[in-house]
Order: sequence, then C-alpha cells, then structure tokens
Amino acid sequence: MPKRPRIIYRTHAVQRMWQRNITPEEVVCTLENGETIEEYPDGSPYPSKLLLCWTKGRPLHLVVADNQCDNTLVVITVYQPDLQNWQTGFRKRRI
Repeated sequence: MPKRPRIIYRTHAVQRMWQRNITPEEVVCTLENGETIEEYPDGSPYPSKLLLCWTKGRPLHLVVADNQCDNTLVVITVYQPDLQNWQTGFRKRRI
C-alpha cells in the first residue's frame, strides 16, 4: 500500500484559508475527493492541477502541486469559486 503523501501549505494558501474561512479538513477532503478540472503539467517547480470539491455545502477550488519524488502535495491556494468567473457547476471558466 502506497504511503500517504505529506501535505505542505504555502504561506499564500494559509493566508487565503484564514481570510476565506476554509478549514484544513476541507482542504484534505478536497485533496482526497476532488475532481481534477484543469491540469498544468508544465507548472514549476512541479506539475500542478486545479481540483473542485463540494464540502460543507459549498464548492471549493484548490490548486495543488505534486512533488512525486518526495511524495508531497503542495497546496498553493484555495478559494470558493464564483459564477462571475466560472460557468454553472464551477468546472469551466467563463470566457
């Protein structure tokens, strides 16, 4: 059984979590159950992706980088998407 990855929070992510009233439990829920809606394979320093998860009755987006060499996930930011920037369902950006 593979070892569970270690989660590292960037300072920006922690600040946004506090400002947006998003708990670490919601972040873990998103990491474990979220749907990948965008991928950034050329992300630096690691490939990253945008996840969508519904938790506590609201949608959350989480950007996470995957450092497979060190078995770590780096939480870059997390936010509650809004319909001004996202289509209904929060899976596709408005153009």
